[in-house]
Amino acid sequence: MELDARQRAMLEEMGIRVWMPLDTAPADDRAVSSSMPQEPSPGLRTGVAPSPAAADRPVRAPVPIAAAFSASPVALPRALPADIAAMDWDDLEAAVAGCQACGLCKSRKNTVFGVGHRQARWLIVGEAPGENEDLQGEPFVGQAGKLLDNMLMSLGRSRTADGEAQSVYVANVLKCRPPGNRNPAPEEVLQCEPYLRRQVALLQPRIILAMGRFAVQSLLQHSVPDVATLPLGRLRGQVHHYEGVPVVVSYHPAYLLRTPQDKAKAWEDLCLAQSLMADASAG
Repeated sequence: MELDARQRAMLEEMGIRVWMPLDTAPADDRAVSSSMPQEPSPGLRTGVAPSPAAADRPVRAPVPIAAAFSASPVALPRALPADIAAMDWDDLEAAVAGCQACGLCKSRKNTVFGVGHRQARWLIVGEAPGENEDLQGEPFVGQAGKLLDNMLMSLGRSRTADGEAQSVYVANVLKCRPPGNRNPAPEEVLQCEPYLRRQVALLQPRIILAMGRFAVQSLLQHSVPDVATLPLGRLRGQVHHYEGVPVVVSYHPAYLLRTPQDKAKAWEDLCLAQSLMADASAG
């Protein structure tokens, strides 16, 4: 993938220096330590990461799960409740807004349903709303949201684009903020899961970008053995699937603000997703 001057400028703004070879990026399979870290100070947004040269490299063939991880049983997904399975976008959004299935409804200020073109080809799934998201009712706002928007713009994509080919839809696993930005509880994820599944069914995306440990665990729990114990780095660079849709694993933007040296890895993930989209369009 060749970059024009505008895209290069955006990558420079993100702290990704386009002239560095990707092979110089340090290998690091660390897992994300927290799903929803507090926004760091502006000084943490500095740092450099290698070039998007990964876009010009061939996409690695998917690694069979059985070959990559020890075989271990995974739970089958539950049947989607009939009422949710019949909902259209507006009905689903209203159901989320009025949901009281778990205790998060008592502390939330707003539910965070999702944002973007409802026929977008890309779906980005984050973990749970933070303080800013809870206040504004929109996923990925604040400094982490700005970083995500810059990353998408470098690929010519945006959550506000009108055309389905350039737009993305952004949603979270949880639709309400856990108090104090704590990690999502298993029962909270369980209650919210049907809403995300219905969003996927309505959107019918061609690619899903899972950002952050809890998003990855939620999406891949029925396809990857022992996913809850695996570092995020071991799940990157492969093509997984959720509800039949290809899934690319990447780091959460808030983690990248704290660990800017991993921005190059996130860029490589985006390039993998972009390449998969190009292959699908060509086919």
